[in-house]
Amino acid sequence: MRTAGDDRGDETDDEATRVFSRDDFASFPRDPDTEDTQEFGRSAPSEEDKFTRRFVRDRPKPRSREERAPRPLPEPEPEPFDEEPEPRPDRRPVRRKRRRFRLGRLITLVLIVALAIPPATWGWVWYTARQDDREASDAIIVLGASQYNGVPSPVFEARLRQAQVLYLDGVAPVIVTVGGKQPDDNFTEAAAGRNWLMDVGIPADHVVAVEEGSDTLQSFQAVSEVYEANEWETAVLVSDPWHSLRSKVMASDVGIEAGTSPSRSGPAVIERRTQLWYITRETASLWYYWVFNDSSDIRVNAA
Repeated sequence: MRTAGDDRGDETDDEATRVFSRDDFASFPRDPDTEDTQEFGRSAPSEEDKFTRRFVRDRPKPRSREERAPRPLPEPEPEPFDEEPEPRPDRRPVRRKRRRFRLGRLITLVLIVALAIPPATWGWVWYTARQDDREASDAIIVLGASQYNGVPSPVFEARLRQAQVLYLDGVAPVIVTVGGKQPDDNFTEAAAGRNWLMDVGIPADHVVAVEEGSDTLQSFQAVSEVYEANEWETAVLVSDPWHSLRSKVMASDVGIEAGTSPSRSGPAVIERRTQLWYITRETASLWYYWVFNDSSDIRVNAA
């Protein structure tokens, strides 16, 4: 056996070398008496070819039409059906966080509003107290206050003087006094006010006394009946400055379109400490009315 690079020399090794001879190409028909396969391109076998292995391939048989037809692709096997679908990722924690965030903002907003409303109402009472509406109206309504056996208290007298000024200025042709009486009183607040106005020169037929009502709301409910009977609609309210806003709200609720022209004298407007107390009281009374639809029982001496 030689390795790569060895010289072959002049002698030949018959055992190690096999000779494959090729003759001219020829074709031989199939011998019907034998099972030999027809060969193409090779001459008759020689003596040396006996030791040569031959691998001869038969001519391929023609395929039928069915075999030539394209084979259908195998259908994919259906996946097993699960009765219960795969659960989606739970996003509830995110929603809960959002809901908690929104709820927190809502609570914060409610607290801010709750803390801001009382000071805002206090400012509204103060602002309305400084207004003086003197537009022409159907009547001037004087809200009652304390009276002593027919004599108006200083607070009530200050209101009556303001009504007198408005009447003389031609704001309205009629003055309406309103207010009932406390137990054991001989006069009502409305009667005491009417007598005082007639004493200062207001004609009796231009003064209407509505002798009902022990608080502001009851007084306006009684006055609304007089307004309905006379087909009146508008009014100018006369009371203390700090009582103006609550009076205006209640008048509107019973159907009276009202402006305010409060008195600027008397004990209710003299001292600053008294003014602050009146504003605070009226703020609480107004909220009491909005919540309970009733007048509060907070009263001040000589009021």
